[in-house]
Amino acid sequence: MELLIKAKGIQVEYMGRDVLDIDDLELYDYDRIGLVGANGAGKSTLLKVLLGELPLTHGNIVREGNFSYIPQLDDVFVQEVQDYALMGKLGIDGFKVEHMSGGEETRLKIAQALSGEVHGIFADEPTCHLDRGGIDFLINQLKYYSGALLIISHDRYFLDQVVDKIWELKEGKITEYWGGYSEYLAQKEEERQSQAAQYKQLAAERDRLEKAITEKQNQARKIDQKAKGASRKNDTESGGRLGHQKTTGSKQKKLHNAAKNMEHRVEALGDMKPPEAIRSFQFRQSKTLELHNPLPITGKEVCKQIGGKVIFENASFQFPLGAKIAVTGANGTGKTTLFKMILDREEGITLSPKVEIGYFAQNSYKLERNQGVMQFMQESCDYQVAEIRAVLASMGFSHQDVRKELSVLSGGEIIKLQLAKMLLGRYNILLMDEPSNFLDLPAVEALENLMKNYAGTLIFITHDLRLLENVADIVYEIEDRKIILRN
Repeated sequence: MELLIKAKGIQVEYMGRDVLDIDDLELYDYDRIGLVGANGAGKSTLLKVLLGELPLTHGNIVREGNFSYIPQLDDVFVQEVQDYALMGKLGIDGFKVEHMSGGEETRLKIAQALSGEVHGIFADEPTCHLDRGGIDFLINQLKYYSGALLIISHDRYFLDQVVDKIWELKEGKITEYWGGYSEYLAQKEEERQSQAAQYKQLAAERDRLEKAITEKQNQARKIDQKAKGASRKNDTESGGRLGHQKTTGSKQKKLHNAAKNMEHRVEALGDMKPPEAIRSFQFRQSKTLELHNPLPITGKEVCKQIGGKVIFENASFQFPLGAKIAVTGANGTGKTTLFKMILDREEGITLSPKVEIGYFAQNSYKLERNQGVMQFMQESCDYQVAEIRAVLASMGFSHQDVRKELSVLSGGEIIKLQLAKMLLGRYNILLMDEPSNFLDLPAVEALENLMKNYAGTLIFITHDLRLLENVADIVYEIEDRKIILRN
């Protein structure tokens, strides 16, 4: 067992907020860790701090090993890769980075990391833009990798296969959980239920004490009123009055002391927070947007070429009304092309006359608009403000976030906002191209629930196995220039 990184007193601030506030942190050569937390929690910052890429104003880090780093897609870097067999398995033919797709660029970064002679690998969303085959290959490589792993990922299946420990980063602190992501969720649910039981017990005790305090105070008030009445009646009988006042005062004092003691007990209970509620939302379909065609989108003998490359050749499909339809296939097979052909109503594709399509494209974080969050959400939306707020809350937006301008939101927040806007829009069919990319895990799980409950027809492209398993009731795979129904 070899200690590779030891950190103490790490503090990182951003715009007056503590992003990281970690007393002690250790990484060993046997560690295989998944780093999870909400967008903006500081996960990428922690990786860069541990690697020495970000300077520390507070704290100390001792590194006893060398590490490879797989950054997010925006952090492009190129270096020579020695393992040409690995490059071949990843489908990388050369270094024409300016012409690379997102998937090809990610594969290059993985090849760079795996080919280095290092003690560990740090990876920030390594499965983004990889197809299912690429993800499975990466899983197999990392399963048998002998060094340490510290991985940020929104892919729950990937984490379950690769890591055996979870670091949850929340409010600047790290909480450690043993097991993969599924075990982490089970432990979090146990914590939530335990917190709910404790909160219920505390609330009942607080309520009992507060009622008892009120009762003692009322008793003391009645004695006081009775004493005043007796005092007026016996105003001439000074001795009796004094004796009566002494007895009355003693009773009042006991009652007031009992009430005060109960107040101290209420204070001692503290302000325990209730567990976060599991939110649900009921979508509705506008009567004016109802579709009656059981097959609102069909394709018959569809053909498509791009730059001399045949994408589809006499491909046919039928997308049924109200279904949750997943479209899968390797990178470059034509999934996004199919969506664009549907939007453009190209030859061979038939849409019902009343179809209204909402489209979520890849890289939808590129949005520049000078307006507020709620103003943006209310455009082309039939839902009430309270309903909009409920959906935004389920996607991780706080009351303060809802008051913000779009210009100050992060890329991840813009994606969540656009997904929420589309789900609440005046559409009856949604096309969603890799909607879970770049979302934090809580947002992925919230999106999954919203997709399952959506009232219209939903067609989505994904390489996220858990999202596919939990949402899709129909799966089409694009293979050999055909669109094949798999179930």
